[in-house]
Amino acid sequence: MPYSLGTRLSYEWERQTTALDLTGNLAQYQARAVLVQAIVGNFQPVQLIFAWTQAENIPLILGQVNFFMEFNLCFYRHELAFEVQPRAR
Repeated sequence: MPYSLGTRLSYEWERQTTALDLTGNLAQYQARAVLVQAIVGNFQPVQLIFAWTQAENIPLILGQVNFFMEFNLCFYRHELAFEVQPRAR
């Protein structure tokens, strides 16, 4: 998650105590774990975990931590479509 998005969600960098190590082109940046209450589509809210970094020019990436543990996705490549369903509880 880009730094500016975290601040818009009212996160304070100094209060996030769980540090993460990023790799690749983001390895030079510090990162913190943040828990976000998210609504995906018309489904019930879920807790998603994101790596919040001090980098700015990065996309928000779903699935890096627990998105695929909360949702099942089915990709239909030939139709250029996908389907999202919440996991069975």
